[in-house]
Order: sequence, then C-alpha cells, then structure tokens
Amino acid sequence: MNFQRQVLFWVGALAVFVLFAWVLGDVLLPFVAGMALAYFLNPLADRLERHGMHRLVATLLVLGAFILVFVLAAIIVLPLLGSQLLQFIQRIPEYFRLLQDLIVTESNQEWIRRMIGSDTLDLRKSVGDLVGQGAAWAGTFLQGIWSGGRALLSLVAVLVVTPIVTLYLLLDWHRMVNKVDSWLPREHRATIRDLAREIDSVLAGFIRGQAIVSLFLGMFYAVMLTLVGLNFGLLIGFAAGLLNFVPYLGSTTGLLIAGGVAFAQFWPDWPWIGAVIGIFLFGQFVEGYFLQPKLVGDRVGLHPVWLIFALFAFGYLLGFVGLLIAVPLAAAFGVLVRFALRQYLTSPLYTGTKSGKR
Repeated sequence: MNFQRQVLFWVGALAVFVLFAWVLGDVLLPFVAGMALAYFLNPLADRLERHGMHRLVATLLVLGAFILVFVLAAIIVLPLLGSQLLQFIQRIPEYFRLLQDLIVTESNQEWIRRMIGSDTLDLRKSVGDLVGQGAAWAGTFLQGIWSGGRALLSLVAVLVVTPIVTLYLLLDWHRMVNKVDSWLPREHRATIRDLAREIDSVLAGFIRGQAIVSLFLGMFYAVMLTLVGLNFGLLIGFAAGLLNFVPYLGSTTGLLIAGGVAFAQFWPDWPWIGAVIGIFLFGQFVEGYFLQPKLVGDRVGLHPVWLIFALFAFGYLLGFVGLLIAVPLAAAFGVLVRFALRQYLTSPLYTGTKSGKR
C-alpha cells in the first residue's frame, strides 16, 4: 500500500505540473528560460568563485559576458538571417515548382507507372498533394508553437525579465539546492541524491556538450554553404546547426533543404550539387568521430528518437515553453526508467527468489 501511495502521489504531482504548465505556459516562458540559462552558466560562475571571486561579482561577470555576446549576435547576425528568411519564404513556391518539374518528367512518370503497375497514376498530382500535406502539417506544428508564446506581454518583456531571473537564480543557486535537499525524506535521501546527480550528469553532458556541437556545426555549415554560392546558405546552415541539438535531426533536415535548393539552383551542374551534399556528409563525419565523443560522450542515454518525440509532444502541448522543458524532462524520465528497471531486475518479481538474487 505504501508503494501504491507513492506511485499515486508522483503521478498526481506530474498531472498537476502538466496542468500548471499548460494553463500558465505563456507567463512561464521568461522564468523557464531564466532557469535554463542559469543552469547553463552556473558552472562558469562556480569556477570563478573557486578562484577566489565573490559570488555576486562572478555572477555579474558571467551574465554580462553572455548578454554582450547575445547583443552582438543580434546586431550582426539576426538582421541578415531575418532578411534571408523572408526571401526564402517568398521563394519556397518557386523552389517546389522547379523540383516538381525535375522529378515529375514524362520519362519518370512512365517508369514509376510500370514499376507499380498502374496506368492511371498522375504523379504530378500525387507529388503536389504530398507536398501540400507536409506543408500543412508543418504549418500546424509551427502554429502550435507560436500560439504557445503569442500571449506574452511582449518580446521586450521576455528579454528584460529573463536576465533578471537568471541573475537571482545564479546568486542563490547553491542555497536553493541545499534548501530542496533539506526537504528530502531521510529514509530515501541517498537514493534521491544519486538519481539527482545522474540526472544532472545527463543534462550537463547533453545540453552543454550538444550546444557547443550545434554552434560549431551551424557556423561550419553556414560558412561552407555561403562559400559554394548556395542561395540562403547562411540561413540554412545556422538552422541546421540549431536543429542539430537533437542529434542527426539538424544535419538530415539541412541536407534535405540544402539539397533541394541546390537542385533547383544548380541543375544540371552536378559538381556544385555534390559539393553541397559533401558539406553535410563531412559535417556528419566530424560530428560522429570527433565532436560527439569529446564533448557529449556515449553515457548520456538520450536516444534521438526519444528526444524528437519529447520535443514534438511538449512543443505541441505547451508551445515554446514545452520546447525548453522537453529535454530536462526527457533526461529525468530516462534516468528514472533505468533506475526502475535496475530495481526490477534485482527484485523477487523478476528473480523468483525472496532475496531478489540468484
């Protein structure tokens, strides 16, 4: 009965948390973003504090450096990316039409009809319907994310509140951790601490490591695609790097988009098309054999499929707030599932013995 009460308590707590996040998702964004930023910057502040710097000075220095980099990026990079994004959106119908004309030729239609044994197939209409359905689905997903954040007071409010929240959280980080630790039930304190350390190790290894990998790949793709003369290469490269926060998703998506633009732009000049594809293949090689093992490691335990599901599910339910909390919740859930599996494998329910061991 004690176990059942604990299960009911945690299931109820999870339901209350999801309901709370769903109802107040619009208001929570600057606070969740501030917590994520504080978690990301806390190791730097701790390192400065260990070298004799006062916590307040270390916090102001780390946060100030981050804000300075963010402002410089916003001034230099964002206007150019915004301009390319508007132009890319305007030219999407043209690219789709060019690709459709390349794919749906009469020879291709005859070959596909013979392969599937149908003489009435209208390949042009089928491709157009498929593209339309994909665009509609993507639009619905993006609209869900946008609707989750449109009720904010303003973007300026988020940019003002988030640094303030980050400042206070960085200042009181260890005090808050110790306070929460004092609330833990004494009987299970050691187990909960071990699980918390494992969750922190997973988050630290993945979020911080994968953020560096994504930044490096985004800069690499953007520079190389721009050098080969691909239209909107800067935008596609940075977007591929950003999406690469989920392993392989950014490179795959960037390869498909860049490949489609390359075919529409360079056809029939195969060397340039091959150069665009080669850039992403080389990026995958560097990521898989050098960046991931060094910066992320193989003990993170977050499978890409599970990450994609968590991002899509929480992004659809809670908007941009859901995207921010998806990775921490996925990591915590993965750690708890592995702990439950270890407990089960040593329990009498699995071994059939009273001691739980054979």
